Amino acid sequence: MLKGKVIILGITGGIAAYKGAALCSKLTQKGADVHVIMTASAKEFITELTLQSLSRNPVYSDTFDEREPSIVSHIHLADAADLVLVAPATANIIGKMAHGLADDMLSTTLLATTAPIMVAPAMNVHMYTHPAVMQNMETLVSRGVKMIEPGEGLLACGYVGKGRLEEPETIVETIERFFDQQAQEPEATIKSEPRWFGSESTENSVSEPLVNKNKLALSGKKVIVTAGGTIERIDPVRYITNDSSGKMGFAIAKVAQEMGAEVQLIAANTSAEPPSGISLERVQSAEDMYQAVLKQWETSDLVVMAAAVADYRPREVAQTKIKKKDSVLTLELVKNVDILETLGRSKKHQFLIGFAAETGNLETYAIDKLERKNCDLLAANDVTVEGAGFGVDTNAVQIYDRSGMVEQIPVQSKEEVARKLLTLAAERMGGVLH
Repeated sequence: MLKGKVIILGITGGIAAYKGAALCSKLTQKGADVHVIMTASAKEFITELTLQSLSRNPVYSDTFDEREPSIVSHIHLADAADLVLVAPATANIIGKMAHGLADDMLSTTLLATTAPIMVAPAMNVHMYTHPAVMQNMETLVSRGVKMIEPGEGLLACGYVGKGRLEEPETIVETIERFFDQQAQEPEATIKSEPRWFGSESTENSVSEPLVNKNKLALSGKKVIVTAGGTIERIDPVRYITNDSSGKMGFAIAKVAQEMGAEVQLIAANTSAEPPSGISLERVQSAEDMYQAVLKQWETSDLVVMAAAVADYRPREVAQTKIKKKDSVLTLELVKNVDILETLGRSKKHQFLIGFAAETGNLETYAIDKLERKNCDLLAANDVTVEGAGFGVDTNAVQIYDRSGMVEQIPVQSKEEVARKLLTLAAERMGGVLH
């Protein structure tokens, strides 16, 4: 969605300016044409040369440094932009934007552009919650500016709280969702998404401006998510597994938490980092995963089996390394417990979602699996499709219930796939969506 998009990246003077380099790099790698504007304070934290090397474009910081006589730089950039992103955004630039001040290259360009604007605040927690800053942010939201909510944690100043710049990966995903929605609804007003500040209205209170009510769709629900590929031991140094990275399950766990759920993540072998702040139990074999799920099953409301569970395991596991002897080694396998089918037979109040990774005949296998295993929804993907295989950050799925395909989701980020899947589940569970 970002290929060929002209993105003006405004970097202002905070310690989080160093993340601007990673953000610039990731946007450029996605195919965006990135033009960086730095404030004077930003140059105290990071150099123009760094951003120029990453963006492959000149970096601007001085309104009066006109490089081409035929154009006025800040007007040219303002007109060319498909999106203007300010990240990190200090309290100072937010105040300037709210009051229409234009005393440097960035604020002048912001005042001149008619392109969509996104702002990712980053500052001390007390600055962030100051009534003046809150009011300024609400003023910007009322004008259609999109705010990307900062994260919580240890800040550079030593305080712990909200104010940390959102991670570059999440900011890029937010931008991709924006352009995706804009492509699907070019004439429609782009509504707020999770991690975005405010909405079309200005009803949010000053004291709680960053609440996104869509997050509450799973409020009060306990959600179990399985992820990764199970490991079945052959001997102490060898095992049977699969190509699952765990990324889809981790995305589901993260989004479920954002939607208000209490999440229990059960992960086998993974190559991706699990989301922070979520209860995680590590397991190895299919039997381990089955026992871990059973412990949480009775008290769960929603179970999403995104793990790739081995169908078979070796009948015998050697206690010492098997030595090479003959030209042929015969390995006898026996069936593992089918966790999804077992849960489907025993479910009472639980809402059960299964996954099916196929290499063809997607609909036939998906519906058959859903019915045999008594799932409420089944998400199927063809792993031979580019962007929908193992280990990548994107996916493309078809969601089925007993009546057939409910929704077809084209290739997009796994978090966005997770969001659509969980929103559909929440609606069917009676969750309140705003």
